[in-house]
Amino acid sequence: MGSALLPTLRRKPEVDAAIRDTLDKVLVLRFGRADDAACLHLDDILAKSSWDISRFAMVALVDMDSEEMQVYIDYFDITLVPATIFFFNAQHMKMDSGTPDHTKWIGSFSSKQDFIDVVEAIFRGAMKGKLIVSCPLPPERIPKFQLLFKDV
Repeated sequence: MGSALLPTLRRKPEVDAAIRDTLDKVLVLRFGRADDAACLHLDDILAKSSWDISRFAMVALVDMDSEEMQVYIDYFDITLVPATIFFFNAQHMKMDSGTPDHTKWIGSFSSKQDFIDVVEAIFRGAMKGKLIVSCPLPPERIPKFQLLFKDV
């Protein structure tokens, strides 16, 4: 079910509209499942942070179990949940966090402040015209994961 404070997008046209219509703000899309413990932890952090970042960002949850979302899941190669993807003015924003994948944040954030710091860094970089920004968090607070490549 996700957070009652955050909109949940279940259809592809809803995600398309959110990406297209969110102007001059960072759009934070959390891809995951409402019954996953890691997603619930991240949803709690996102909900608690949404008011603090409301001047420069908007947060929405994306239900991965919807068949229509398979296009996004394949495009962004989402295999681990939760996966958080950032956009600014319909442009996909990337972040160099020292992990092999710069296209998304995999896992939860350690704290509300970590999430706010990441979104603020993306917003500041986007306002300067950057498409990739450096992660403001120290390496010990960045989730580690192993990438597994299919058919390689």
